[in-house]
Amino acid sequence: MAVDEARSLAQAALTLAEQILAEFQLQEEDLKKVMRRMQKEMDRGLRLETHEEASVKMLPTYVRSTPEGSEVGDFLSLDLGGTNFRVMLVKVGEGEEGQWSVKTKQQMYSIPEDAMTGTAEMLFDYISECISDFLDKHQMKHKKLPLGFTFSFPVRHEDIDKGILLNWTKGFKASGAEGNNIVGLLRDAIKRRGDFEMDVVAMVNDTVATMISCYYEDHQCEVGMIVGTGCNACYMEEMENVELVEGDEGRMCVNTEWGAFGDSGELDEFLLEYDRMVDESSVNPGQQLYEKLIGGKYMGELVRLVLLKLVDENLLFHGEASEQLRTRGAFETRFVDASPSSPRSDPGDRKQIHNILSTLGLRPSATDCDIASRKAGTRGKAATKQAQRGSSNVFSMFEQAQIQEFKESWSSSSHLKALSSQAFSCIDQNRDGIICKSDLRETYSQLGKVSIPEEELDAMLQEGKGPINFTVFLTLFGEKLNGTDPEEAILSAFRMFDPSGQGVVNKDEFKQLLLTQADKFSPAEVEQLFALTPVDLTGNIDYKSLCYIITHGDEKEE
Repeated sequence: MAVDEARSLAQAALTLAEQILAEFQLQEEDLKKVMRRMQKEMDRGLRLETHEEASVKMLPTYVRSTPEGSEVGDFLSLDLGGTNFRVMLVKVGEGEEGQWSVKTKQQMYSIPEDAMTGTAEMLFDYISECISDFLDKHQMKHKKLPLGFTFSFPVRHEDIDKGILLNWTKGFKASGAEGNNIVGLLRDAIKRRGDFEMDVVAMVNDTVATMISCYYEDHQCEVGMIVGTGCNACYMEEMENVELVEGDEGRMCVNTEWGAFGDSGELDEFLLEYDRMVDESSVNPGQQLYEKLIGGKYMGELVRLVLLKLVDENLLFHGEASEQLRTRGAFETRFVDASPSSPRSDPGDRKQIHNILSTLGLRPSATDCDIASRKAGTRGKAATKQAQRGSSNVFSMFEQAQIQEFKESWSSSSHLKALSSQAFSCIDQNRDGIICKSDLRETYSQLGKVSIPEEELDAMLQEGKGPINFTVFLTLFGEKLNGTDPEEAILSAFRMFDPSGQGVVNKDEFKQLLLTQADKFSPAEVEQLFALTPVDLTGNIDYKSLCYIITHGDEKEE
């Protein structure tokens, strides 16, 4: 009887914990609302008249192109964007078989707390000391190398080697840096030290550096995204849309600085008490709210606060928290990364959770481990979804200019717009606006193909070079049409709605999809489409006939 009672109490605790954790699961419509608001702020950030009040600043970087492939030589690279600082020697040249070769040697240095929160002179003197140490170890102090500085904080660039720090993020608050030229501060520190010389030729954001470095592997890469200590993205934009810089010719990389999204209240309705507590105890209350929902710097603290809430509700650790658990910052983000989301499926996973909690002075039961793991997994999944929605917006911005001509000549046709829209809706099984592996697997299952190799699904998703929303799908669909038989391509799209292969689709079901899913049709556009082909007595459309009319024209019009 005692065993049954214990099991009953454990199940009750799990149920109550699930109710609390459910707060972290945003509904699909809420996620889409966040996407729309971010898209609006990105548009406002690009425009001169609304830039100042926009929460997403869309900062010009003065990086006007991706690598050409002719760059060679030795370079020194600095990377400052978190609690660790990296110095790297980069050798770029032609490798074996004539391919582009990049070789690196690097060393990581920890940034002391007093350097992060002291003065700008203290911080940059420490950086200069690290550079000197690195050059000593590699016997390169005699060489004056070109230096590229990856500086992962909001900067208003005035040129490729001149940028004004707008504000510190990620726990930094060194005085005397905000409002000043960061490259100038670095040059001054190198000059004060006096035991080596460097030619600081460029300063970029870490997202820009990521995009450029990935270009070595994939020449189609024109978007960079970081989800680490913080969270941010960049992309190549047409100059005509970058109103903060004069000139309409060419392109420029834009640093979104989307971590500040929500600073004007766009996320207020979605913030939980734990999010507000993390913000209030941070070094920059009211700033970088989106980053605080996603960034690794804050993930562990969010989990700690929720665990304390569950303790107060007597759902964890018999209602008793250790001194370590009550200490701010004690639950590190690495614990979240190491926490499996379903420990009950594997005893080894539960032991891993048990070990993590034990390091915090706790004596967890099996039920405690289950609840704690669910919390860590829930917070991680919520952050992932937020990041995916943000990246979807970046891809939408990126594609707007690149596929505008294609959209005008191809998707403005209501006939082909119908096919792309409905194909996307059919594949997007969970209706979250993103095509993922589970969507593809379920679609194939409905078509009778239940065994699809993982590598085949991965290959399909890799075509999108990132999250596949409708805009990206539209581009991919257009690429598939280009150079192929249009009639066969359109028939293939229609067959997605006809798994039985009868050659017909139901008019009412098809109409409902047209009016409600993906790139929605107006009632007039729907009627225009249906006017091209008759509907039989059972309410079905012969899509083969419709396809012929789309690709060959309506013979009655000749």
